[in-house]
Amino acid sequence: MTETADPTKQRAGRNRTLTLDGAEREIYKKRLITLDRPASPEELTDKTVHQDLFAALDFLPAEFVDLLFVDPPYNLTKTFNGKTFSRMDNEAYTEWLDSWFSKLVRVLKPNGSVYICGDWRSSSAIFDVASRYLKIQNRITWEREKGRGALANWKNASEDIWFCTRSSEYAFHVDRVKMKRKVLAPYRNDAGTPKDWGDEEDGKFRLTHPSNLWTDLTVPFWSMPENTDHPTQKPEKLLAKIILASSEEGGVVFDPFLGSGTTSVVAKKLNRRYVGIETDETYGCLAEKRLAIADREPAIQGYSDGVFWERNSLQEQTMQKRRRPSKDDGESIINAD
Repeated sequence: MTETADPTKQRAGRNRTLTLDGAEREIYKKRLITLDRPASPEELTDKTVHQDLFAALDFLPAEFVDLLFVDPPYNLTKTFNGKTFSRMDNEAYTEWLDSWFSKLVRVLKPNGSVYICGDWRSSSAIFDVASRYLKIQNRITWEREKGRGALANWKNASEDIWFCTRSSEYAFHVDRVKMKRKVLAPYRNDAGTPKDWGDEEDGKFRLTHPSNLWTDLTVPFWSMPENTDHPTQKPEKLLAKIILASSEEGGVVFDPFLGSGTTSVVAKKLNRRYVGIETDETYGCLAEKRLAIADREPAIQGYSDGVFWERNSLQEQTMQKRRRPSKDDGESIINAD
């Protein structure tokens, strides 16, 4: 990854990547908090904590989180805004996961849910650690549709998300996360009426139950308004599925590796409370900028009218026309403060 968010960098005219200028950084930096004593849920909710997770762990209250979304560094050597996470052997990576996850579980309510991201290298370690403290309900595999080709191996184009719960009593709202798909074989009942599908102006569609194989996601890239220079940014649509399925409006969604803020942003757009911890100041400030934009730009690409649309469908594109964020957006936010 390049050194992130250089405001002087020349970008293509249609490039919507969110960056920070110096004035914005100063504004959003003041919104970040750090913890130096035990904090109450009220002090933490709707905040971005700029701090190393290990330094903040002991100050977090117990059982205040409804949904925990965990996207730690995978077991790869990767640079995040000048800071490098180095690959370990599997045993060492497992120990590293357990060193903070064992302390993090206590923030979850007894009926809370946890989603943990990984790739094929890290998934075995995640399963090992998560199964020590939680009930594992499923493993989601999602298609990244990006990735470098390989001459002597299969192209790596998928990632995993482990769905876990603290107990056998947990919330899961399947009707909120159904997928609207185009019907290729529109069968009809004997009376000639559509069988499990609807005949709409734009075509024939069926609402389908969500599975643990997600092929409808687009990794954020330069022409998407949600894109930042974070190297491992998750799609807002991915978080929307998880938040809608496993939390209620007003519930608390917590991300201890917040990055550029996708979890908090989507939680806000879906009327949840949020808490995020991020060790890098630039990413924390980007998260706060995105949260400010979310006040007036609540759309989530690929999700509209209460349903998720297939990737790159005409309906998805037409339902998701959003005004391009510009420098003026940032200035209006600063002036409003």
